[in-house]
Amino acid sequence: MLIGALLVAFLLSIFLTPFVGKLAFKLGATDKPNERKVHSKIMPRMGGLAIFLSFFITFLLFMLFMDDYDFGEQLPLLVGALVIILIGMADDIFELRAAPKFLGQVLAALIIVLWGGLEVEFINLPFFTDTLEFGVFSIPITILWIVSIINAINLIDGLDGLAGGVSTIALVTIATMALIKGDIFVAMVALIVIGSTLGFLKYNFHPAKIFMGDTGALFLGYIIAVLSLLGFKNVTMISLIVPIIILGVPISDTFFAIIRRVVNKQPISAADKSHLHHCLINLGFTHKQTVLLIYALAACFGLAAIIFSFATMWGALILVTGLLLIIEIFVEKIGLVNSNYQPLLKMLNFKNKP
Repeated sequence: MLIGALLVAFLLSIFLTPFVGKLAFKLGATDKPNERKVHSKIMPRMGGLAIFLSFFITFLLFMLFMDDYDFGEQLPLLVGALVIILIGMADDIFELRAAPKFLGQVLAALIIVLWGGLEVEFINLPFFTDTLEFGVFSIPITILWIVSIINAINLIDGLDGLAGGVSTIALVTIATMALIKGDIFVAMVALIVIGSTLGFLKYNFHPAKIFMGDTGALFLGYIIAVLSLLGFKNVTMISLIVPIIILGVPISDTFFAIIRRVVNKQPISAADKSHLHHCLINLGFTHKQTVLLIYALAACFGLAAIIFSFATMWGALILVTGLLLIIEIFVEKIGLVNSNYQPLLKMLNFKNKP
């Protein structure tokens, strides 16, 4: 049934994407070239609508076959997804300001948290017997996680197939770990979104015929954020780190984008061409090579997350420490913050060559 759901979503996405592309042109949801874009012609965006429709149709079809299916319990997930899709479509068509986009993201998060009851209420701290209760902060922390991941996925949507591929790799990791834990619902939803995204990637991989736009990036960010919490909420501190590792690429890119803007004395919300994919292209990698390299990085993070979940306490801490050191060296080497940001390399007496 799980593979069947993936295949149905995949075929639906392949079928629906061309129609969504035509609709995007009719609605004016197009992406025009500018100094920050890497494409050179007008492209239809809003392709994420095909991903969502494929997911929605397949979800309804296959959830009916689950023994413990309760549509009322899953309704908040769907309503939250619908809100995020409408915000994404509005942005793709009308280019919304940051404030209404942010409020729409918070609204979607509030729906799944308050109505759906999705909260990270406590964690068990390593080396301690007591648990850390979040109390009144559990709802804000959960909303912050969802909104942060939505924006992290949105920020890496800068090259053909990049956000879709990285999201798919993250979802494969989530589905794998859900199956290991016996969580069929999370695995099913993840596989449906994987199928929907892979079908879309047929048209979105370089050279792209359509972009997913904010419609797709916001939806994928929302669904990944929610599934990661469904799979790992209210567990140990070590397990809580797992979804952070799974999303290592978008989270790292977002984190260092903030650092870069602080170091360069720019507004945190300022747009630039210094994200991970920009830096790799500036180093001489082609468009396709850059996307495939970031796929490989995302896959390494996914594998690390799976290994991490089975490691002992000390093994997990050593793995995280190693990951952080590797990330920092990589960031300094490619100039993700700026060319002068090399604290670790200078400490190790390395020289960063362009």
